[in-house]
Amino acid sequence: MNRNQGFTLIELMIVVAVIGVLAAIAIPNYNEYVQRSRITRAVAALSDMRVKLEQYFQDNRTYVGACAAGTVAPLPPAGDNPDFTISCPTLTATTFVVQADGDGAGASGKMSGFLYNVNQANQKSTTTSSAAGKASRGWTGSTTCWVISKGGGC
Repeated sequence: MNRNQGFTLIELMIVVAVIGVLAAIAIPNYNEYVQRSRITRAVAALSDMRVKLEQYFQDNRTYVGACAAGTVAPLPPAGDNPDFTISCPTLTATTFVVQADGDGAGASGKMSGFLYNVNQANQKSTTTSSAAGKASRGWTGSTTCWVISKGGGC
């Protein structure tokens, strides 16, 4: 007797269903993992800038003039962090604010809706805006820390 070798339609449909379930779980988790890695790079840049600004203050007794090329506290090159724009929106004699903006001019747009800040007192904050971009949907902000996971963990 000659039997045909191969898969039945039911077996094929079961395989397709299993792959669909795995993809439905794996793809969102992978996307969140990639977002967390981008956030980690941004907050590392903020921490680095904070240290550089404190060195600038020790040398000059003011923060005014920092965040410029040729100083000990230059802004990082845009290519170092393509997903966030690092800037110093506030520089006074005794205070500073450094921010990483996912909506900034040099940002890729992949982290739209995220804004991380740190100041001279090492006060950190996270602002998320789901209206600004789909990247921040489901994320919560914090006035006391840098949120680095979707569950609101700091």
